Amino acid sequence: MGTKVTIKDVAELAGVSKSTVSRYLNRGYISVEKQKRVREAIEKTGFQSNFFAKRLKTKQSKLIGIVLPRMDSVTVGKLLMGISRIFEPAGYQGILLVSHLSPAKELENIRNLQQQGVDGILVDSVGITEEHLELSASTSVPILYTGQRHEGVPCIKIDDHQAGRLVGAYLRQMGHTRAVFAGVTEADQAVGIERKQGFIDAFTENRLEARVDFVETGFDFLSAYNRAADIVQLEPSVIVGATDNISLGVLRYLHERGIRVPEQISVVGFGGYDVGAVVYPALTTVAFDYELMGMKAAQYLLDLLADREPEGPMEMPVFFVERESVRNLKKDFEQQAPTAYASMT
Repeated sequence: MGTKVTIKDVAELAGVSKSTVSRYLNRGYISVEKQKRVREAIEKTGFQSNFFAKRLKTKQSKLIGIVLPRMDSVTVGKLLMGISRIFEPAGYQGILLVSHLSPAKELENIRNLQQQGVDGILVDSVGITEEHLELSASTSVPILYTGQRHEGVPCIKIDDHQAGRLVGAYLRQMGHTRAVFAGVTEADQAVGIERKQGFIDAFTENRLEARVDFVETGFDFLSAYNRAADIVQLEPSVIVGATDNISLGVLRYLHERGIRVPEQISVVGFGGYDVGAVVYPALTTVAFDYELMGMKAAQYLLDLLADREPEGPMEMPVFFVERESVRNLKKDFEQQAPTAYASMT
């Protein structure tokens, strides 16, 4: 079938889906029986020789493509720091392209980097689609994704669902029943779905009185600040920002309106940014080690380039950081209860 063989051709011949072929090519998990069918289909079509030819023929450029969702972000800075700690000693240089939170731009950036002859590509993704799987499986250039997960491609990410659960369980323990989750669209699988759902699951589990409203913001401080009036109108006892940036935008709004935190409204975030420790009150949050993620991602990509077996898709650890921005309603209620009883007698 020559050089025009596609994943679709291989999938049809093997009687499997395109994503199964993609997983096979990217060392993801598929059953032994399907592995055999895909391998035979690849041999019959000549797809594999085309897939690996480029890497065998070309010399290494020592260039790594890095696709970022945005540049004005604390997390991106830490991620880049971790990446450079591994790539620089190994003699690699990075080419940075920014997607401006656009999935279409992200795909365009990946294609541009492939054409520029980089050895590998690291993508801090806004969302992994079928087109991403096609791109990853139709090139000899290894692509590693951070921030999102899909079983069809190599990925490293934070356990967003677990991070959400930590916050939900904590607020439940502190006696909160009315929360607003201020977050981004569900186009972002990790933050928009997993993190939010983890929080809702732990916060509302077996509690009919618990209520969570959702208000959509962007990732940035200003968009959260601009939606804060709508959030406050819902009369929550606690506002949960899907990122610390969102929480800081809300905090600024509350301070300007003279709404006391945590006495009147509690606020909590995700990310563990340094600035969260110096604002007043200091922000309770779940901390992620983005520098470590960058280091692990860079090492994983070097392993792929060297045809070494990487450690495997990894979930990054998360750490709960209790500071001053959440009121303990349960404790306050318990302290008030004896007084209320005394006044009745």
